[in-house]
Amino acid sequence: MTNQFFTLRVNGADHDVADSWLGESLLDVLRDRVGLMGSKGACTQGECGSCSVTVDGSLVCSCLVMAATAVDQEIVTIEGVAPVGAPSDVQQAFVDAGAVQCGFCTPGLIMAVHDLLDRTPEPSDTEIREELAGNVCRCTGYGRIIDAVQQVSVSRTGSGASSQGDAQ
Repeated sequence: MTNQFFTLRVNGADHDVADSWLGESLLDVLRDRVGLMGSKGACTQGECGSCSVTVDGSLVCSCLVMAATAVDQEIVTIEGVAPVGAPSDVQQAFVDAGAVQCGFCTPGLIMAVHDLLDRTPEPSDTEIREELAGNVCRCTGYGRIIDAVQQVSVSRTGSGASSQGDAQ
């Protein structure tokens, strides 16, 4: 295998990747070449969501994306959702709601919640559950995660409608 050279735009900065092979996953390049350890590799099959990042505004499982295909696209990882030392509203809501347990799934869930709330500012319980179904968490039972999403929705929109109208 021949190593390839390319540049990735990650969290607003260019990162030269000089020692990657052409079929290497974006997850591996982000962790092993760029040094961003927030995205986690669990299943390497796109089933757990722990490696979720956005590429040009679309939420993807970085374990399924070849890094070289992301050249000239904006990649945002968990490290890029908020400035260092100032958590995003979603990150803070996860802490406040007790939605962070072991933390392995948390980066992917936070990326998924940002994506959900950017597209659907006032999601119903059903929409939250459907949108987060691709993220596996073995610690929280999802109730606290759903509470965190609802907290952010209410704070962003100023309404309490996000959890109304759905049967539990």
